[in-house]
Amino acid sequence: MIAGVEMGGTKCVCLLATGPDDIRDQVQIATTTPDETLGEIRKVLARWRAGPGFSALGIGSFGPLELDRRRPDFGSIVTTPKPGWDNTDLTSLAEGFDGPVGIDTDVNGAALAEGRWGAARGLRSFAYVTVGTGIGVGSIVNGQSVRGLGHGEAGHVRVGRIAGDTWPGSCPYHGDCVEGLAAGPALEARTGRRGETLAAEDPAWEMVVQALGGLLHTLVLTTAPERILIGGGIFTGQAHLFPRLRQALVRSLAGYATAERIAASIDDFATPPGLGAMAGPLGAIAIGASTL
Repeated sequence: MIAGVEMGGTKCVCLLATGPDDIRDQVQIATTTPDETLGEIRKVLARWRAGPGFSALGIGSFGPLELDRRRPDFGSIVTTPKPGWDNTDLTSLAEGFDGPVGIDTDVNGAALAEGRWGAARGLRSFAYVTVGTGIGVGSIVNGQSVRGLGHGEAGHVRVGRIAGDTWPGSCPYHGDCVEGLAAGPALEARTGRRGETLAAEDPAWEMVVQALGGLLHTLVLTTAPERILIGGGIFTGQAHLFPRLRQALVRSLAGYATAERIAASIDDFATPPGLGAMAGPLGAIAIGASTL
């Protein structure tokens, strides 16, 4: 039995499970202040420790995070756009638990869950992209989430823009990075309307497709995924986005390197996640399971 905590910008989901077919309990907690939110999560974990118990704890969180165990601030949220959450120590959630604890980004966790139970089963290298309030990318290479000096933050790469588009973008750090051009708040800031209210022919979608196509191009030529799974709130109810994004990727690669193989199987290469909205919560379970 694994206890998992998915830390999101608006809500947190606590899951007690062995996998998607064996979920024993699920609790949703609003993300408010660190003290209040972590306090409520600790209460849930304490109840589970008392019975039925669990063998490992997995935490998948928004970030950026410090994931180097040699650092004194390991397990902390660092410079995050989420107000009030800088330097929040997530390892405090393990107080009272003597078993193994795994911590990773929420999107890396979702990717690991897709590899274990979802649309990336049988693959060694793949990516999970979520496009919603922010843009996150979980990259798995040879079965492991990418680590180095920090972790991947591909949602903040800068990409080519449509000629004549001078809108500055909405990212507080980078302006016109992918998140600053294509996330939900960026779309609303550009148009004055929420994405779900925009018609498929609205020209703002061209900017979104351009930015996301550039992101997929970057992933193909850096981490070499065998498949890219794309989900998140922006894609909900917007069936036109996947065909346009697939076309944008093929067009952007322009026949280079593995482009022909990708083009031949583009519907399977760029595809929705298999676990749907449960990819994130189950990601925390996958993170915990990876410690056993």
